[in-house]
Amino acid sequence: MANNFLLEIGLEEIPAHVVTPSIIQLKKRAADFLKEHRISFDQIKTFSTPRRLALYITGLADKQPDIDESVKGPAKKIAQDKDGNWTKAAIGFSRGQGATPDDITFKDVKGTEYVFVEKHIAGKSAKEILPGMKDVVVAMNFPTMMKWGSYSFEYVRPIKWLVALLDDEVIPFSILDVDTDRITSGHRFLGKDVSLANADEYEEKLTEQFVIADAAKRKELITKQIKKIAEDNNWQINLDPDLLEEVNNLVEWPTAFYGNFEDKYLAIPDEVLITSMKDHQRFFYVTDQSGQLLPHFVSVRNGNDYDIQNVVAGNQKVLTARLDDAMFFYQEDQKKSIADYVERLKKVSFHDKISTMYEKMQRVQVISQYLGQLAGLSDQELKDLKRAAEIYKFDLVTGMVGEFAELQGVMGDKYALLMGETPAVATAISEHYMPISANGQLPKTNVGAILAIADKLDSILTFFAAGMIPSGSNDPYALRRQATGIVRIVADKQLNFDLDQTLDQLIDLEDQAQVAPKLDMKAQVQAVSAFVKDRIKQYLDDLGVRYDIADAVTSGAHTNILFNIVSAKTLQDHKDDADFKDIIESLTRVQRISKKGSFKSDDLSVDPTLFENDSEKALHDAVSSAVDGYKNQTAEEDFRRLSSLKDKINDYFDATMVMAKDPQLKDNHLRQLTVISKMILFIGDLDKLVVKG
Repeated sequence: MANNFLLEIGLEEIPAHVVTPSIIQLKKRAADFLKEHRISFDQIKTFSTPRRLALYITGLADKQPDIDESVKGPAKKIAQDKDGNWTKAAIGFSRGQGATPDDITFKDVKGTEYVFVEKHIAGKSAKEILPGMKDVVVAMNFPTMMKWGSYSFEYVRPIKWLVALLDDEVIPFSILDVDTDRITSGHRFLGKDVSLANADEYEEKLTEQFVIADAAKRKELITKQIKKIAEDNNWQINLDPDLLEEVNNLVEWPTAFYGNFEDKYLAIPDEVLITSMKDHQRFFYVTDQSGQLLPHFVSVRNGNDYDIQNVVAGNQKVLTARLDDAMFFYQEDQKKSIADYVERLKKVSFHDKISTMYEKMQRVQVISQYLGQLAGLSDQELKDLKRAAEIYKFDLVTGMVGEFAELQGVMGDKYALLMGETPAVATAISEHYMPISANGQLPKTNVGAILAIADKLDSILTFFAAGMIPSGSNDPYALRRQATGIVRIVADKQLNFDLDQTLDQLIDLEDQAQVAPKLDMKAQVQAVSAFVKDRIKQYLDDLGVRYDIADAVTSGAHTNILFNIVSAKTLQDHKDDADFKDIIESLTRVQRISKKGSFKSDDLSVDPTLFENDSEKALHDAVSSAVDGYKNQTAEEDFRRLSSLKDKINDYFDATMVMAKDPQLKDNHLRQLTVISKMILFIGDLDKLVVKG
C-alpha cells in the first residue's frame, strides 16, 4: 500500500535569500535518503515560508523490497583444510553473514571453487526507516549558521517545532529538545497552532491559519495583486524576478499595497530612488506608460488588509527618511569638485598591502593608455580614456556612495556629467565596473571596455603580487569574476593582445612612470596568465566547447586571449569533419616525436642537402609555404594550412627514419618536425585532444 509522508521543520524567520536554496537542498537530501534506503516514492512536493521548510512525499512504499543475494567468500582451498575441516577463514566469513558453516555452499567461478552463503534480507518497513529523516534535517548546511541556548548544535535559525507524519501516525525522533509531533504553527499574528489528523491535510489546514505554504501559489498571488494595482492606476510596475522571489520569501499571507512619496524627490536620479525602494525597503517602483518614474511604490504586507492605511503610512515614513538622506547627499556632493574628491582618494586605501586608491588610478592610467593604443582607439577615444582613468574612482568618497554603496560608478557617471565631463568619460566611469556578475552586462563603449580591463588587470596583478591569490572557494576580492570579465570583454570587443607580453610591458611602463607598487609583479606574470587561462576554459565551457578543445588551446604557445577563443571555436567547428581524426593524429605524432629534439628558437634551419628521400623535400616545401605569414592569419586559415600537411606528414613518416644513427641526419629531421610542432602549438597543444574513430 502506498503512503504519504509529511516532514516540516518549523523555525524562527529565515533570511529571505536562504529560503529557496534551503528547500531545494532539503528535497534533494530527502530523495537521496529514500533511494539509499530503498524506499520507493512517487513525488516530493515542497512547501516553504520564512518560518518553515516542509516536504510532502506521496506514493511512499510500505517497506523496502526483500533482498536475496549470494555472498561470495574465500576459495574452497582456503575455507577447508586438507582433511575437509572448516578453517578460521570459513567460520569467520559465515559468522559475518549471520550464518554458520552448515549454510556454506560451493560454486565454480572461472575454474576455481569458492565459498558462498545464500542470504535472505527481509525489507524493513517505512516506519522503521523514516526516523532516520532526523539525519537529513541535521545534515542541512546554510550560508550562515547559529547556535542557541546552551547547545553546540548549529542551524540557520532555532528549530521551534517538528512535524513528521506517515499518513496519520507520528514518526518519532528528536532534535535537541524538540520532539516530532502533529502540531504545526499558523501565521505568527493571524493564525494559531493546529493539530494535523494526517499528512494530507497539511496545506489546507495551514491556509485556514493564514499561511500559504506553497511558495509558487504565494508568488502567483503576489503577482496577481500587484498587477491589479497597476491596472487600477494605469501604472507600469517592474516585477523584478529577484525582488519578487525575495518578497515572496518574506511573507506567509501576502497583501500588496501601494504608497506615495513627494514629487520633490523625483529631482534625485532614478537610480538612487530605485535603490532606496528596491534594495533598502524591498519596494517595487512605479512608472507611467512611457517608463517615467512616478512618486509611488508597491510593497507586500505579511498579513491581511486590516488597518492597511497604518501600514502604508509607516512605510511612507520610512521611505521618506531614506529619500531625505539621499536628497541631502545629492545636493551636498555637488558642492565639491571632482578634483576635490580625487585629492581625497590619496588617503583612501585600495589595500594596505598594495597602495592607495589614488595610486591605483595612476597605474590604471598607464595600463589603459597602452591597451587603448593596442586596441586602435581613435585620438578622441584615447583622450576620453585618459581623462576617465584620471578620475574614475572619485565617487567612492562622495556622501551618496557612502550611504548607497550599490551606486558606485552610477553616481560617478551622474556627477561627472553635472560637473562638465563629456558623456564618453561619464559612461566609462559607470562601465568600468562591468560585468558585475559572471554573466552580467558588458561595457558598450570602447572607452568603458578598455578602462574595465585595465582596472581588473591591475587588481589581479597587484593582489597576486601581494600574495593574496584565490585558492579553492576562497576568493575574497572576486579576482575570478574580474578575470572572467576580462575574457568576456575581450571576446565581445574582439580585442587582440598577447597577455604575457602585455603584462610584462605594463610592469615596465609603470616602473618608468614611477607608479608601480613596491611589489614583485614580474614574478607573478605566469601565475596571472595561468589564472586567466582557467577563466578562458570556463568561458569556452559556457559556450559549449568541448573540454579537451578548451584545454588544448589554453595549453599552447599562444597567450592571446581572443586567439585562444577563436582557435577553440575553429577546432569545435571541425571536430565532426570526416578527416579530423586523421589530421589530429598526424599532427600530434609530429608533436610527440619533436620533443626528442632540443633546439633554440634561432636554431631551426633545415638543411635540404641532407634529405634522403622525396618525402622529406615534399614536406619541407609544403611547410615553407605554410609557415609564410602563418602567425598573421586567422585561426581558421592556420588550421587549414596545418590540415594540408597531413598526407605529406604521413608520407614522411612512412619513408623516413627520424631517429637516424647519423647525428647530423637525426638533428635535421627533428628540426624539420620542430618547425611544424611550433606551428601546431600556435593554435594549441593538439596532443590533448580526444579523437575517436
